[in-house]
Amino acid sequence: MTAEAKISLPAQTLESSDSTVRKVLEKSKAQVGFIPNMYANMVNSPGLLDTYLDGYTHFRSDSTFTPVEQEVVFLVISASNGCGYCTAAHSMIADKMSKVPADVLAALRARKPPADARLAALAAFTQTMFDTRGKPSQLDLNSFRAAGFSDRQALEIVLALAVKTLSNYANHLFHTEVDDMFAGYKLAPAV
Repeated sequence: MTAEAKISLPAQTLESSDSTVRKVLEKSKAQVGFIPNMYANMVNSPGLLDTYLDGYTHFRSDSTFTPVEQEVVFLVISASNGCGYCTAAHSMIADKMSKVPADVLAALRARKPPADARLAALAAFTQTMFDTRGKPSQLDLNSFRAAGFSDRQALEIVLALAVKTLSNYANHLFHTEVDDMFAGYKLAPAV
């Protein structure tokens, strides 16, 4: 999915920014080791990037999902939103850092259910939460629970949805170019 509208705010750098923006960029660099293109764009509204960074950190460190499960959630949301940047970035993180099995990653990137039943249930419930805007049926919630997930984890998916909405929508508006380190994970354009 390609966004039509494009905003024209310049990417920010540590050198070109004022103190408020610089503070948020320094925080982002401390968290990930560099300033991704997405962050350089999002920081044009410092509160947007700061909120994203805090929510992302809470999801990563405070949620009860494993790193593999976290990537399932992030990839389902990013792919559903049609965000090529986040799909590429989370595919690389899934592969290199979170150690998502190759078959699971391939299924998620193809927007198909993984063969692993538990991960398939997580992907399905995340998709349902996305599709229904947070209004799953009782049957959907019961199926999620039956796969071994908790009600707290349903709320953690809400956090992931909020975080990815911030980044995915900003990337749509900026047409954010995928950073070189994620480029090998870009999805081929649909024909």
